[in-house]
Amino acid sequence: MSNALTKTDFNFPGQRSVYHGKVRDVYNINDELLVMVVSDRISAFDVVLPKGIPFKGQVLNQIAEKFLDATADIVPNWKIASPDPNVTVGHMCEPYKVEMVIRGYLTGHAWREYRDGKRSLCGVPLPEGMVENQKFDQPIITPTTKADEGHDEDISREEIIAQGIVDKAEYEMLEDYTRKLFQRGTEIADKMGLILVDTKYEFGKKDGKIYLIDEIHTPDSSRYFYAEGYKERLAAGEKQKQLSKEFVRQWLIENGFQGKEGQVIPEMSEEFVDSVSERYIELFENITGDKFEKSNTAKIQQRIEIAVTEFLNSQF
Repeated sequence: MSNALTKTDFNFPGQRSVYHGKVRDVYNINDELLVMVVSDRISAFDVVLPKGIPFKGQVLNQIAEKFLDATADIVPNWKIASPDPNVTVGHMCEPYKVEMVIRGYLTGHAWREYRDGKRSLCGVPLPEGMVENQKFDQPIITPTTKADEGHDEDISREEIIAQGIVDKAEYEMLEDYTRKLFQRGTEIADKMGLILVDTKYEFGKKDGKIYLIDEIHTPDSSRYFYAEGYKERLAAGEKQKQLSKEFVRQWLIENGFQGKEGQVIPEMSEEFVDSVSERYIELFENITGDKFEKSNTAKIQQRIEIAVTEFLNSQF
């Protein structure tokens, strides 16, 4: 089995601080740049699972890189370079304290709220008589607050503006960018025989300019359905065939784990870990249309350190 990158503790030139997230380790360089190392850690139900998934970080980083490049004409983004398969280096921005969630279909959280009787989500009215996975007439934006701790919370555009989280003019720009990015992602997915169901975008600001930040259109931040058979499955009330990490959540649920108190994470066998790695590679190839080329993971920490250090030395 290949080495999985589960922990990083680099000391890059100009490093001021490091933030270790569930999946990403983000290094602050001179309060100017961010080095985002996408690890092979995998989380579900807000818990990081005990074993890493080989090549998962490379998959997520390279999908995000492709879509950042494919949407740079819509809105400037934070990416400057990707000096290593697991790394993106980009502009350090001040993040907006909202995540822009956009949904083309009634599924996931939105469906659960609808099923339980709600006919409004984040201030957006929902029509009667819809069924799970049905397409909305127009995509809806259902923002969430970015919580420092705990879960993100649904919030309406009116509340965001009234509370001064984002001023009205800028929030309207974020909505406009969100719709245009989702439209571009939908068109790209369609060419791959996929449906971009829902996703989230994060934005930040630098020198008075809005930037798209973080990942975009990855299977960890987005949900995809296979287009073939979508209508037939919808009409029959069957589950849609989807491309996301939902299969990991399902495996955990089947083995008695949903992140609740007292529950124990099931044993992740080598076979299971390898199967998840293969699924992520399959996701990459289906979403991008590119053949996945496995990086050399024999000395992955050293590989990343050399590549990033060389890049940073060329910048300063």
